Amino acid sequence: MKYTVVLPAAGSGKRMKANKNKLLLELFDKPIFIYTLEVFQRDPNCEAIWLAVKDDEQELIGNFVEKYGIYKVAGFAVGGAERQDSVRACLDMIPACDVVLVHDAARPFIDSDVISRLALEAGESGAAIAGVRVKDTIKKAEAGVITETVERDNLWIIQTPQAFDYSLIKRAATAASEAGFLGTDEAMLVERLGHPVKIIESNYENVKMTTPDDLIYGKAILESRRQEEQQ
Repeated sequence: MKYTVVLPAAGSGKRMKANKNKLLLELFDKPIFIYTLEVFQRDPNCEAIWLAVKDDEQELIGNFVEKYGIYKVAGFAVGGAERQDSVRACLDMIPACDVVLVHDAARPFIDSDVISRLALEAGESGAAIAGVRVKDTIKKAEAGVITETVERDNLWIIQTPQAFDYSLIKRAATAASEAGFLGTDEAMLVERLGHPVKIIESNYENVKMTTPDDLIYGKAILESRRQEEQQ
C-alpha cells in the first residue's frame, strides 16, 4: 500500500538535556533524524516525506536532507507549539493521497515490515497504530500507596508510525482544532470521531530518542545491526 509520511521534527532538547533540537544529535556521526528518513527513503511504498520543522531550522535540516540524498522529502511545514499543530500544518500542505503515516522523527529504528502492515491495515480499515505489549507489572497508586494491580494482558505501549486514511485524519484533525481538543497522539483524534483504531504489533527496538539513556541504547542497536550485516 502506497503512503505519504508526516514527521513532526520541531521539538526541543529539554528531556535530552541538549542545547539544541535532539534530532540534530548524532549517533555514530549521523543526525538521529537522518536514520529515520533513510528508512522511508528505502521503502518503495513511501511516495513522499513531509517534515514539520522550526522556521529557523528549516535551512539547516534542508541541508542535511540534501547531503544524505533524501530525495523523497517533498516539503516542509512550520511546526507549531504542540505536536498536534505540527502534524496539522503538514496535513494542510500535502496533496490528497490514500494513506498518511505520522511518525516520530526521533524513532530511527522502525521496522519496514511494521510500516507495511500499518499502511495495509489503514488502507482497509482506516486507522492503525504500532504498539508493543506491556511486559512489566503495572500498579495504580494514590499518595504513594498501591490501590490496584492492573491486569496487563490488554495493555499496550503505543509507538509510531500511526497510519490513517487521508480523509479520516484530515477530518479528525479539523474537528479537534475546532473543539480546542489537544490529544497525546493522532489516534486520540480519530477515536474522538468514534472510528475504531487497530493495533499492529511492533517491536521493542522502536524506541524514541528522548533522554540521554536512549542514546546509549540507540548506539547499541546500531552496533548490533552492523555486526549482523557483516556476518
